[in-house]
Amino acid sequence: MEIKKVKSIRAFAPASIGNVSCGFDVLGMAVEAPGDEVELTLTSDQRVTMKKIYGDSGRLPLAADQNTASVAVQSFLNSINSSQGVEIILHKNLPLGSGMGSSAASSVAALVAINHLMNEPYSKKELLTFALDAERIACGAGHADNAAPCLLGGCVLVRDYNPLDIVEIPTPDRLYCTLVHPHLEVKTADSRRILRKMISISDAVTQWGNVAGLVAGLMLSDYPLIGRSLKDVVAEPIRSVLIPGFDEVKAAAVQAGALGCGISGSGPTLFAFSDALETAERVGKEMKNSFLKNGLESDVFVSKVNKEGARIIE
Repeated sequence: MEIKKVKSIRAFAPASIGNVSCGFDVLGMAVEAPGDEVELTLTSDQRVTMKKIYGDSGRLPLAADQNTASVAVQSFLNSINSSQGVEIILHKNLPLGSGMGSSAASSVAALVAINHLMNEPYSKKELLTFALDAERIACGAGHADNAAPCLLGGCVLVRDYNPLDIVEIPTPDRLYCTLVHPHLEVKTADSRRILRKMISISDAVTQWGNVAGLVAGLMLSDYPLIGRSLKDVVAEPIRSVLIPGFDEVKAAAVQAGALGCGISGSGPTLFAFSDALETAERVGKEMKNSFLKNGLESDVFVSKVNKEGARIIE
């Protein structure tokens, strides 16, 4: 493929709620903020390079084969047999190990940018394959519950991985998300390692019922059903021990009027759903106060469901 003239663009990819309580590795939802941004510049040296990373305190790798943004871009270029050179600057606005899809946001923003610069050979949904290549670098597993909603927006069901089958789930207009990120880090690989390898039939039946109930509640705009379905009997009982004051914070969210509350992805961020902005803001305040009682500062983000997903911003 012919090398293009130097050209730059900037893209944004939002945080996401992985699992959405009961949907371990199969459900995810995008929020409006926070999110990562990338600047991509086409160059003539036929290499993908990470030029600079802002906001990570020097913790993320600059090596092109180890950073999710550059790995995703290289996978994209390989697929179109291109030796195009690319220089990447990453603005890391999502905290590392937060459970908000940090690694996915970096790769997805980079993919939307390179796809645009290369005249969009792929649809958004087709870009997901390259994002999963990057996720394997980040945590050893190519799960799509963060990458898919981050890329496409809204709530996404990963019906199957072989072959990849993605279903976009409609969400109610009055559904608000509260994300509360306590100031501690939980590595995705560690949080996956502690999970049980086997679960009982009774737990499986409970989980299946909640996944189906949540999907139905979202599609029907049935807020009470959404709340009743935000129950996880597979990962939450184990992962919650990594989050100081988890039970108290969750109880505070429900007492403040949340439909339900759970762990976002692998944690330690907690999410809550509400049916009004005022409620969502009150829930965030009470959750933050509850974390403080357990000696943890936290950041609160309140937004509607992000139905657009990753986008070009300049």
